[in-house]
Amino acid sequence: MSNAPIIGHYIHGQVLDSSSERFSNVFNPATGSVQARVGLASQKTVDEAVASALKAFPGWSEQSSLRRSRVMFKFKELLDQHHDELAEIISREHGKVFSDAKGEVTRGIEIVEYACGAPNLLKTEFSDNIGGGIDNWNLRQPLGVCAGVTPFNFPVMVPLWMIPLALITGNCFILKPSERDPSASVLMARLLSEAGLPDGVFNVVQGDKTAVDALLQHPDIEAISFVGSTPIAEYIHQQATSRGKRVQALGGAKNHMIVMPDADLDQAADALIGAAYGSAGERCMAISIAVAVGDVGDSLIAKLLPRIDQLKVGNGLKGDSDMGPLVTAEHKAKVEGFIDEGVAQGAQLIVDGRHFKVPGAENGFFVGATLFDNVTTEMSIYQQEIFGPVLGIVRVPDFASAVALINAHEFGNGVSCFTRDGGIARAFARTIKVGMVGINVPIPVPMAWHSFGGWKRSLFGDHHAYGEEGIRFYSRYKSVMQRWPDSIAKGPEFSMPTAN
Repeated sequence: MSNAPIIGHYIHGQVLDSSSERFSNVFNPATGSVQARVGLASQKTVDEAVASALKAFPGWSEQSSLRRSRVMFKFKELLDQHHDELAEIISREHGKVFSDAKGEVTRGIEIVEYACGAPNLLKTEFSDNIGGGIDNWNLRQPLGVCAGVTPFNFPVMVPLWMIPLALITGNCFILKPSERDPSASVLMARLLSEAGLPDGVFNVVQGDKTAVDALLQHPDIEAISFVGSTPIAEYIHQQATSRGKRVQALGGAKNHMIVMPDADLDQAADALIGAAYGSAGERCMAISIAVAVGDVGDSLIAKLLPRIDQLKVGNGLKGDSDMGPLVTAEHKAKVEGFIDEGVAQGAQLIVDGRHFKVPGAENGFFVGATLFDNVTTEMSIYQQEIFGPVLGIVRVPDFASAVALINAHEFGNGVSCFTRDGGIARAFARTIKVGMVGINVPIPVPMAWHSFGGWKRSLFGDHHAYGEEGIRFYSRYKSVMQRWPDSIAKGPEFSMPTAN
């Protein structure tokens, strides 16, 4: 273990030596072995990153939007060139299968492509002669130094929700990635530097809660973006807003999929298999509850069982795997604990993924696909986000009951409905209290030019991620009114100015 390579911070254009700091092990989840150690930042390291960003901010914020756009174009080109390398890093440290990791990188690159349109995205409005020779226009100006705290399940895509938009709006950015899979962050930092980004504009601080708290408390951090669990999202929102910072904190989820009696059950079953067990359920958009309406439950289960039996679980870097391991041994134990609770609380365990072993990788952090029937709203496997390959089926008599069930849940991240009925689809989209809605689409993740975010306790703050919402989050709106001396009336004016 002492000979494992060390993953360090990236500050002002170089990787810092982390030999004097605390460390955390980075595992290969498929084998259970330690493959690296990552330095955990102290307050001093965070201060160095902020100082670097503050030094770089004046020059970067004064760059034209076209100049920033050109950096993004080059960054996008480099990401394309290193696409498979990034995907391999993800599979090796997170555990998801290689094809899924490649898809993650692609979705991240799409945000960079959107950010390449900076000159157009940052255009504002102008009103000529609103009255009395006065012109009025708007500016969008950068905040300053911003920070992002990102989760282990998408070590490339989620940082790229934040980084491109923060940079094109003229901010400097400090990324605190998950300590469980930190390598991709350093590679992206190097690619940004190669793309022409000045030193200090983007820095990476590896670490744990100590680093997060240092960022939250630092007086020169203007805004915090976060994606992760609801308890931590709420903590970050409270701590940062109490210090006057702007916050965008995306929390947890318990995503439902309604299956109506008229649905194409083969399509619905395929969708549930991919959405519940893809990435071993370690997605904030994973479907973990199927809401079977009317008498469709038994037929749906009959469709699911052979598909579950055909799932190939194994090392994510092996091309024939459909599902990889969980990220750590601790998380594996947590997921299996939820399965224990489901059994104890009376749910019917149809497929048991506990104690799953992959031949040749017996020490890997694997949990097999798990299926519960007759789940009720009082059970912990219904109420809480499991973040593992566990699908529960809840049976309800009708569509109205399904909508009421979902709307009553504390989370409101993503939801889906499978039906052939256009009236049901329209009513579902309009009445469901969830931020991202799919109709015959199991994982409705918006494209780069829209915005990602949930409702209720799935989002703390006023702004969703990326798209137009991201531009708004990372910029301050300013209104400017101007007139020149030859148009100014003589003498003081004491009445409220109007456009007359």
